Amino acid sequence: MLVPVILFTIGLVCLIKGGDWFVDGAVNIAHRFHLPELLIGATVVSIGTTLPEVMVSTTSALEGHGEIAYGNAIGSVICNAALIAAITIAVRPGKVDPKTLRVPVLFFFAAAALYAGVAYTTGYFSRPVGLVLLAIFVLYMVVTICQIRNAAAPAGGSGEAAEGSTARDAGLLALGAALIALGANLLVDNGILIAQGLGVPESVIALTFIALGTSLPELVTAVTSLVKGHGSLSLGNIVGANLFNLVLVSGVSVTLAPFVVPQSAAIAGHNASLVLELPVMFLVMLLLTLPALVRGKLSRAQGITLLAVYAAFCAVQFML
Repeated sequence: MLVPVILFTIGLVCLIKGGDWFVDGAVNIAHRFHLPELLIGATVVSIGTTLPEVMVSTTSALEGHGEIAYGNAIGSVICNAALIAAITIAVRPGKVDPKTLRVPVLFFFAAAALYAGVAYTTGYFSRPVGLVLLAIFVLYMVVTICQIRNAAAPAGGSGEAAEGSTARDAGLLALGAALIALGANLLVDNGILIAQGLGVPESVIALTFIALGTSLPELVTAVTSLVKGHGSLSLGNIVGANLFNLVLVSGVSVTLAPFVVPQSAAIAGHNASLVLELPVMFLVMLLLTLPALVRGKLSRAQGITLLAVYAAFCAVQFML
């Protein structure tokens, strides 16, 4: 058991550092085009920090562990909103721009409705469903690119600003992607061994430990953004990453290896995933985004409430 735990930890470190370097390279390149922070957070940074989930879920699905892919996507959404975003909001609540958030929020709930509809009706995520999810991802990127073009500041006079460091940023992207791939393999393989050794269902491991582990790049980005006073970058990253967890992470996994909704536990005779996990996913995203859209600001009480929901969710998971 010691060796899998050590390798699992090494996998987490690789994911964290790989995601960190990938984001650094992506953000540096994006800044050359003078793009708004929230839009960068909801696109480039979100893709970078979501790569661990893509790698973990795809590897899991191809190895026949669809419950890991399913649980990791939902668990990461819950973790991002109710733990990572909650911590940043509780520490430093602030104002947000509702107009900029509308597109990623609308796309998220549209994708979530499709995701839940499939889970509640057929219970089987087929290859066509995966292709639809990927199509939503492409559509979101097209719409957001149009937003970026409209919002981009004039580039006048700063063309030579980072000419000498482009190769370095490209190197960070490549090295970060390699570390993410390595970390994903270590995380999945040893997470399954640990789950089997402890007698814990794989779906529970995916919804808690692996979901938290693959969400650590978002946590690093959120904390770094707070320290540097870029709260809008952090919030955009969380909302964008949650959307990508459904349409990109699940889309790739389902397209490569379709799977059924796992049932490792039951509540009142019903699949715990349908009774608990999906409703909690909708709840925490509503708690996170509604105040921002309606009032244009986030409050400390909102962050504390989200943390309480996450603590209760984890407690219930281990009691099932």
